[in-house]
Amino acid sequence: MPDKQNHLYQPGSPANMLTGAAYIRVSTDGQMDLSPESQLDEIRKYAENHSIYLPQDYIFMESEGRSGKKAENRPEFQRMIAVAKMIPKPFDCILVWKFSRFARNQDESTFYKGMLRKKLDIDVVSISEPVLEGMYGRLIEMIIEWQDEFYSYNLAQDVFRGMKKKALNGGYQSRPPLGYRIPHPNAAPEVVPEQADIVRMIFNKYVNEKMSIYAITRYLNSRGLKTALGKAFEKRSVEYILQNPVYAGIVRWNRTSSETHSVKEQSQWIVSKGCHPPIIPAELYESAMKRYSQESRRKYSQPSEISRHWLSGLLKCPACGRTLSVCIRHRKSGDCYTFQCYGYLKGKCSHNSYVTEALVAPAIFKSLNEILEYGTAKYRLGEKEKTDDTSQLELLNHSLEKLSFKEKRARDAYMDGIDTKEEYRINKQILKSERERLLLALSRIQDNSKPAVQGLESVHNLSRIHNLMDVLNSNSFTMQQKNRALKSIIDKIVVDRDQMHLDIYYHIQEGFNDDG
Repeated sequence: MPDKQNHLYQPGSPANMLTGAAYIRVSTDGQMDLSPESQLDEIRKYAENHSIYLPQDYIFMESEGRSGKKAENRPEFQRMIAVAKMIPKPFDCILVWKFSRFARNQDESTFYKGMLRKKLDIDVVSISEPVLEGMYGRLIEMIIEWQDEFYSYNLAQDVFRGMKKKALNGGYQSRPPLGYRIPHPNAAPEVVPEQADIVRMIFNKYVNEKMSIYAITRYLNSRGLKTALGKAFEKRSVEYILQNPVYAGIVRWNRTSSETHSVKEQSQWIVSKGCHPPIIPAELYESAMKRYSQESRRKYSQPSEISRHWLSGLLKCPACGRTLSVCIRHRKSGDCYTFQCYGYLKGKCSHNSYVTEALVAPAIFKSLNEILEYGTAKYRLGEKEKTDDTSQLELLNHSLEKLSFKEKRARDAYMDGIDTKEEYRINKQILKSERERLLLALSRIQDNSKPAVQGLESVHNLSRIHNLMDVLNSNSFTMQQKNRALKSIIDKIVVDRDQMHLDIYYHIQEGFNDDG
């Protein structure tokens, strides 16, 4: 405990008493624990018996469900640390029910306790795990923390094994999606008839009526239909339904990481026949997934249904990369379409990219005809082929973010006097080497994703190009249908008006066929 002689007394606190803070958190791993109110009662009794003044303002209580593995996920903990850094120091000690309530991660526990004790002269006291003063007490405290972390890790492994076994046996372990409900705990999902009709409608319109996801979303909302949470449908809501194999009676588990939400390698997924009744035939689900995997879904691109021109969203400025906005000029001889950089129109780009449909359309047709004649083009592989690289890219970016946190923590430890200059130098060099390794791996993936000139005949037959040309040359298709067809093959068209040059980037998926 801190020395009373060094204590800065709080206004209104009893004389000769230390001022304390209380930190309260309930375990999230199923361990037997006191309720928040019971923890606070015990802390108050301890404070009274040890002459510690405990103001209401210094009681920090996390809402239930906050894990102790990461301090950054606990807002009350972060607020407590911020208050502790105030000058003069607001309290002398932090009282917790157990050391495991302060942190379950020993690295973070050591870091925060070291900062509090060495720099701020604030002790962390477990009221149910008394330890000796001095180095022997610190050793016992570290052993207790190690046991808590070991218990947490083993419990997580046991839970994972149990969930894996349940998934292999066809057990469903998530919140039931639209179309299902769980009648009672541990029961298999059962069908909700009125919701199941919505699910069947979505699959039917996507597979059999060839409606786009955007069009299906608008159709559902126009009829006043709602999601399982009672909200209006969004594109992602429909995408989630179309990709969910539970509707075909299949259980898919361990697909995404709980920490990063990134998709894991397919070899780590658990896929098995479920114990619940299917809503749609397996063949219908497979047809939906086949179409979904073949379609281009460019991030932030506008749906073809609201396109004003068959080139909408495809033409790009060579200077800033923004999309060229379309403008319609109505004339007696017919409508004239022009395009200009959106950034230029807003004063954000100095490059004038003004072009007319009469200028760019013939160049695009010429490029498509050359592909049919020579079988080569500059293109990138579609989403189906880039899944592994995308997952690796997300993982590397996440690792770089964690590395930045480690670098900051090492720097703080040095500035707070926890680490010596030599220890900081060694840690800094280790982290630097790790950053260089991650950046090199990131660079390799990014280089592999760049477009390259390759022979299309070795990747995909040219029938899709023929079909696209038929659509573009026909008066039977709308602007929106032509735009959708063009986006299924072309990623972007960079327009350089000054050089009278177009760079057309195609995206082709290996193994693609033209069925449907």
